[in-house]
Amino acid sequence: MPENSCNCHVELSGDGYPIFTPEMKETHVILIPTMLEIHFELLISVFGHYGYRCEVLHSESRNVVEEGLKNVHNDTCYPALLCIGLFMEALKSGKYDPDRTALMLPQTGGGCRASNYIYLLRKALKDTFPQVPVISLNFVGLEKDPRNGWHMSMPMIIRSIYSLIYGDILQSLYNQCRSYELIKGSSKKCLDKWIHTMRKVLNTKDYTNTKKYYKLMLADFARIERSRIPRIKVGIVGEIYVKYSPLANNHLEDFLISEGCEPVVPSMLEFVLYYCVNKLHDAKLYGKTNISTPIYHMIYRMFLEKQKEVARIIKEHGVFTPPHDFEHLVESVKRYINLGVNMGEGWLIPAEMGALAESGTKNIICAQPFGCLPNHIIAKGMSRAVKEHYPDANIIAIDYDPGATRVNQENRIKLMLANARTNEA
Repeated sequence: MPENSCNCHVELSGDGYPIFTPEMKETHVILIPTMLEIHFELLISVFGHYGYRCEVLHSESRNVVEEGLKNVHNDTCYPALLCIGLFMEALKSGKYDPDRTALMLPQTGGGCRASNYIYLLRKALKDTFPQVPVISLNFVGLEKDPRNGWHMSMPMIIRSIYSLIYGDILQSLYNQCRSYELIKGSSKKCLDKWIHTMRKVLNTKDYTNTKKYYKLMLADFARIERSRIPRIKVGIVGEIYVKYSPLANNHLEDFLISEGCEPVVPSMLEFVLYYCVNKLHDAKLYGKTNISTPIYHMIYRMFLEKQKEVARIIKEHGVFTPPHDFEHLVESVKRYINLGVNMGEGWLIPAEMGALAESGTKNIICAQPFGCLPNHIIAKGMSRAVKEHYPDANIIAIDYDPGATRVNQENRIKLMLANARTNEA
């Protein structure tokens, strides 16, 4: 095998791509593209607890898009273009030694283009950085090479999902406060304090003591001086990357706040629960029960209870709005669509739109990559069905791609907000 400058053997897969081997855990930094800014800060702390050195890429320069366009066809999914652009910009920046750097991308294993990101990335690396291994973060066995050095044990998976749970409550409290804060920056200061605190907590056994930390967070955010003047609530649903990533959606949440609105973003835990429900429903629908089915059922019940717990504690506290009840969300969506429609974000999009409208957030933006077929069909197609049940729902779909201008996107949102203000008046 060829040998690189860090004296680590570069082992190749059967397809000729470098593999992240166990010894690279000591020598390599793993780069991860930004998506959920709060959650990922906590997640890489968990990865660090298990010996992996990870860093999230936050660049927002136009060069990210340019690098993406050089390596990915512009008809390919916009999130793929951005992720690959982030990686290529970072490797070319000189900040990272390619011989000591690995890249990580998630894969769902579903039928949408997201499952092909990793192959597009490896193709982009082939000529310029052939020694850089790519790690697939998936839970469906897509990377089967026994020499793979990235391993997620069940304790690591559980701790990682706890980081997402804490990220969810921090994201929710932060958005509910910064829309109304009287002292500019006070919400961000509180958020930064809790990110710093929870990064430490997640490396201890106390990380499962969720009630304790929920109550402390609620008390801390409740002390922030806030205006009592109601603001227009705007829900954000859609394709997972564009929905959450400020890079992909042009800082949609910040823009809504600048327009005097309160952004309402469904929790990441809902997507985890959605993924589990799909596995269980497919097992029932197609008779695909296997050894992993009871594991998905266990994870689903465990984290459904955690979602109920956080909702219960927030409700008891009485100051902030709790997340949706996921079981109610699942039952409600059946009036629009079958649970078998689970390509991409599938039935979760109309489920979240219906839950938002039902809970009083009538104005909804569906953020999606241009050309994302599951989202275009389900999001746009089901918005009419949602409006039939909630006639005053104000739903708009916004496409994001390299050629879409931010001004055009924001003008369409402003038009939606003008309608929202008229309806409220």
